Parts: sequence; C-alpha cells; structure tokens
Amino acid sequence: MNTCAELASALLIFARAPVPGAAKTRMIELLGASGAAHLHERLTEQTLATSMRAKIGPVQLWCTPSCTHPFFSGCALRYPIELRRQSGPTLGARMGFAFQCELPRHDAVVLIGTDCPALTAAHLQAAAADLKHHDAVIFPAEDGGYVLLGLAQPCPEVFTHVNWGSDQVFAQTMAQFAAAGMHVAVRDTLWDVDVPADFQRLTSTFGGWADLAP
Repeated sequence: MNTCAELASALLIFARAPVPGAAKTRMIELLGASGAAHLHERLTEQTLATSMRAKIGPVQLWCTPSCTHPFFSGCALRYPIELRRQSGPTLGARMGFAFQCELPRHDAVVLIGTDCPALTAAHLQAAAADLKHHDAVIFPAEDGGYVLLGLAQPCPEVFTHVNWGSDQVFAQTMAQFAAAGMHVAVRDTLWDVDVPADFQRLTSTFGGWADLAP
C-alpha cells in the first residue's frame, strides 16, 4: 500500500553523462564528439520535459557513470526530479537494480531512456494505465529493442539472457515474460535516435534540431 504522500507509479529515466567521446558514440562520425554529446543533452532535456507533462508520478533521473556531472546537477535544478546512480556491469543488470530498488516503493515502475523523441506524454500515461491491469507494459523499438518497459510485478528474468544492443532484445524479453507467465501489454512500436540515419529522420520529423547538423 502507498502512503498518501506517494503516487502509484514512478518514472525512471536512464541517462549517460554528456561527455564528448562517451555519449551517442555512433553519432560521432556525423556530428563530431562534441556535437554528439550536445545531441544527447538535448534529447535528455526533451525526455525530462515530456515526463513532467505526463504527470504519472515522481520522476527519477538514473545517471551513469555518476550523478556528479554538471549537466545532471543542472537538470535537478530545472526539474523536480531525484538523481540516482545506475549500478551494474551491464544494461540489464543496471535496469534490474533500478526496478529492484523502486518496485517495493510504488505500485508500478516505468523505465525509459533518452533516445526516443517520438515518445509522448500520452504514451507514458497509457503505459501507467496499462499497469493497473497488466503485470508489464512494453513499447517495442523499430530496431528490435524497446523504448519503454514498465512493471507492476517483479520479473528479474527479463534482465537476463538478453543480448543487449542487438536486434533481438524485444523478442528475447517477450520470451522471458512468457516463461514467467506475465500478462504483458504491447504498445506502439516507436523509433529512437542512435545512428546518423536516425538524425536525418529527427530533423525531418521534428522542428528545432537542424542547428545540430554539421
């Protein structure tokens, strides 16, 4: 049971510090190291703004490699968020750790990254609504991964036996859900910004990004 001070769902955002050469590395060939890091900053800011509009519950920014980067400190000043540090040797381990920390404190937890500008507040609200009647919700990505994962029940299996970064992430995650007997809502397939072709799609689909082009 939640106390009256708690909301039913928590929204977790996974983000990397925008260090040139370490952020959005597959964009460096197009934008350069600094440009790729700037793109990551802009995407993170947009994700935070979208999360605030959704109003599905408290928002946490889960940072790597630490919470001490000035960009993260600035985000915490601009938005009513909590900074948390990612922990674990792999993406799956870090996601599993975050859910393990937060599920006991909330009825449901939704986790997203910062690479999907097509993800809207309405998508986040739909995910939170699904978790009132499903064990899990997932938004597949066009590249074979996913852009959102939400859980109302623990399912540590979905963070193991997954080839992270491959085009099999969604399929393998769904197989783990099935093996665990989880009732899963599968939502819209969206696209994220990972490689130079995605940047061209970003600038042609949304306004306000062309200034980052080389």
